[in-house]
Amino acid sequence: MDGQDSGDTKQSTADMTQFVQTLLQQMNALDEMGERINELEQSINDLRTEMGAEGGGSPSPSPLSTSKKPDAKPEEPSSAE
Repeated sequence: MDGQDSGDTKQSTADMTQFVQTLLQQMNALDEMGERINELEQSINDLRTEMGAEGGGSPSPSPLSTSKKPDAKPEEPSSAE
């Protein structure tokens, strides 16, 4: 029966190797999708900024963007005149 246990161990090792390879491929695909989402978000922010500059107004901050501070208030003109 020792030959059977050796075969089971080899099969188990092969199964585990296949599982780990598949898992690594899936993780790599998720990383690539994350990078593409970041690129899309940056492109959207660039377009919003460009549209704001052309239209004379400022674009509203993106809810996905964490680089802008929503608490910042624009300076109000003084009425000292």
